[in-house]
Amino acid sequence: MRKIKVAPYMPTEVEVKEIDANRAEIIAYPFESGYAVTLAHPLRRLILGSSIGYAPISVKIEGAAHEFDNIRGMHEDVAVFIINLKNIRFKIKDESDKVELKYSFSGHKEVTALDLNNDQIEVVNGDLPLATLNEDAELNFTVVIAKGIGYVPSEDLRDEVDRDSIALDAFFTPVRKANYKIEPVLVEDNPNYEKITFDIVTDGQIGPVEAFTNALEVMNKQLSVFGGVLDVDIGNTPVKRNNDDSELKLFLQPVDSLGLSARSFNSLDRAGLKFLGELVLMSETEIKNIKNLGKKSLDEINECLIEHGFGSEFELPDSTRAILVKKLEQLKA
Repeated sequence: MRKIKVAPYMPTEVEVKEIDANRAEIIAYPFESGYAVTLAHPLRRLILGSSIGYAPISVKIEGAAHEFDNIRGMHEDVAVFIINLKNIRFKIKDESDKVELKYSFSGHKEVTALDLNNDQIEVVNGDLPLATLNEDAELNFTVVIAKGIGYVPSEDLRDEVDRDSIALDAFFTPVRKANYKIEPVLVEDNPNYEKITFDIVTDGQIGPVEAFTNALEVMNKQLSVFGGVLDVDIGNTPVKRNNDDSELKLFLQPVDSLGLSARSFNSLDRAGLKFLGELVLMSETEIKNIKNLGKKSLDEINECLIEHGFGSEFELPDSTRAILVKKLEQLKA
């Protein structure tokens, strides 16, 4: 017999299984039926789409005018060299968002990703080949490594790179795989609960657990936008609020904190206007009709409203207006 519930069951168990340095399973249970996929699917998308990684965004090769050129003494043509370069996964060692690296190789040599390691960056897949040089070869190139998320095509990066550099498609995502499976789990003889198992593989720029926790942080921040939809009791009437606390505080700034001239402040003070929100609620005509308010003071007040984001095109939502009116009435009672 099913029991009547007043709240969904809260999961209590979470397990992390580190399979290797770049792969982990994260398991959580028990979820109410249907809740597992509701949480797992957006988390998977965030793991794949919001994890920060590093990628080369441009390369400038001495002696090469474009990606279809050739370099004397280098076995690979420039197009193959670029493909090899894009396959290399970098990590910037400090907190920089972008670094420019210069390299020079000459003579007979098999250049690999490991040869690109230096004080600024670390290569996490150093066994990859980059170029094969003959005895008379000389390879000089400059590559720019940037931090980012997702994928950015070279067309969108042309304005960010030097004119004589070749813009590269940037594959920032450090997550190679992010899958999940949902299985039934028994809770107090009820088999209708669910367990989520995430299987996450990264390329070594970040760890799989870090990718998962980053996705959780992003989800929390994205959901925080709804934190402003609260039930606020004003008197005996509950009103839904669409603005957050910081926005309401902006409206409730005292007039004497706005930096107005003494003439403008005195005109507002004599009219009984104490808060910025009172000016926001007024029409342009109403402000003009404030007693003893001259043109210079009017212009100053209008500039002040614009500086605070309340220009002539600003429209206060009805729900926010109702809350603000009530709040101002309380403060001035």
